[in-house]
Amino acid sequence: MVIDARTGEVLHSRNADSRLHPASLTKMMTLYIAFQAVEYGELTLDTPILISQKAASEPPSKIGLKAGQKVALRYLIRAAAVKSANDAATAIGEGIAGSEAAFARRMTRTAQALGMTRTTFKNAHGLTEEGHLSTAADMTKLGRHLFYDYPDYYNLFSRMTTQTMGKTVPNTNRRLLAAYKGADGIKTGYTRAAGFNLVASAERGDERIIATVFGGRSSATRNAKVAELLDLGFRRAPSRVAVRKPAKPAYTKDDTGPAPVMTAALEAPTPAPKGGDGVYKGKTIRVSGTVLNSIRPRRRPGAEPAAPTVEVSEELLLAALSEEIDAAVAAVTAEAAEADDAVKLASAAPGASLESEEQVAEALAELKGDPEKADVAPEQVVLAAVSPTARPEIEPGEIPGTAGDLEVAITEESGAFTAAGGPSISPDLLPKPRPTRNRPAPEADSVQLASAEAAPAILPAVAPARTQPEEPVVITRASTSGGKLWAISLGKYPSRFSAEKVLLKTALKEMETLDGSLRKVNNRKGGFEAIFVGLSADQAKLACARLEARGTTCTALEPGQG
Repeated sequence: MVIDARTGEVLHSRNADSRLHPASLTKMMTLYIAFQAVEYGELTLDTPILISQKAASEPPSKIGLKAGQKVALRYLIRAAAVKSANDAATAIGEGIAGSEAAFARRMTRTAQALGMTRTTFKNAHGLTEEGHLSTAADMTKLGRHLFYDYPDYYNLFSRMTTQTMGKTVPNTNRRLLAAYKGADGIKTGYTRAAGFNLVASAERGDERIIATVFGGRSSATRNAKVAELLDLGFRRAPSRVAVRKPAKPAYTKDDTGPAPVMTAALEAPTPAPKGGDGVYKGKTIRVSGTVLNSIRPRRRPGAEPAAPTVEVSEELLLAALSEEIDAAVAAVTAEAAEADDAVKLASAAPGASLESEEQVAEALAELKGDPEKADVAPEQVVLAAVSPTARPEIEPGEIPGTAGDLEVAITEESGAFTAAGGPSISPDLLPKPRPTRNRPAPEADSVQLASAEAAPAILPAVAPARTQPEEPVVITRASTSGGKLWAISLGKYPSRFSAEKVLLKTALKEMETLDGSLRKVNNRKGGFEAIFVGLSADQAKLACARLEARGTTCTALEPGQG
């Protein structure tokens, strides 16, 4: 089977629907469910998996797990994907579903959800077992889902070697990866009953092809046939085409039981019963080993609990808002009416003093009954209602050192602060209001105090506002790198391509210490320097030590050297 991975279009097939033994291609589904379990919180990559006697006793290929041993899930995934270890695959299935039989049932249901209608799984590793069958077409679909559904994990299948449990293990597909341009996965398989199987994927430019072969006579002839099929696919695939990613099976959480249980609601329909109503129902899988506690952080001691959330209907909100608007309109209308009455009163009796409610009522009545004052020119109206309110008089003792009332007036000519008699104070000693866009700062020419004795007491209170300079404010930029300013250099290379190739291979080899770093190529005198940047001092030194142990030249660069 050969398909265009971008669209799923079949480019070539022959006997692609024949049910055969998949061998270790089975581990593609084991890994797919492991990635799914991590994505939805059933467990994490660091969850320790207890190795059972059954897993430890699986026949080769294996990495030598011991019964009773605990191994983090990430190392089991590496061993199953790269080394094709049977003991690791069984441990993954038992760690997720509780038993290999339960895991095999989940594998089959997941296959149905992915459209693999002619596939049945009986175990997690792919060793020959009655009823454990699949097809080239189904395995090609699974390879496409692995690439698009979990791209963050797909790089596992392109590693020539990997580190797991202190061992360096080689990839069973390393010959094709090294020999075919653009090849980056996916999985090999072999048993005596199945022959040599392979699902391969390669990318050239914007094109990606997936090819599957079942029943090869040897690994060499199988690889040659796969290379031939990949070439055929690249010839037939269009150069430009819209990518149509496959749909992932739905995954929901079931809270109906006594404890929260994660469930995968698979979209594959089941045939309606004969004579039924034609309704198709999805299947639900209950999976144990889920996270039962909330990951929400606890409230700090002493912190006030958050106010309870109250749901209010839209009708109540609109009614409350309408009441507020009506009240505001009524208040504005009343103020406008009062202002209008004040204007009319001032026009009717300019300069008059209306001190009581009776006088106001009399003035209003006189105004309303006088036809001559019904029309008042705008320039004759004194807007007493909107005039600025006079400042309150300062009581003795409010300003330190004053013995009597402080009387201040503003002259009509200059607007300066003046008073009857007394010494003058320079305007520079007085605090000036800060200018705004619509109001410039006033300039006082002179200030006189009514009492000469009050001057010495007022001066100290006023002068510091102008004589003491403000302290400078220092603004700095906070570092966003978190102290990761170190880098490591892998040496200089004759071309940018070769430097980038070395960086990519090194990143795949040393993912643990180089996680989060950035690859960078500097054009230096004498060649292109391959550098990883964004490391802490400990990360840089540890990465160099590990790379040098493998024979890779590495130099740790302090901040400023990269």
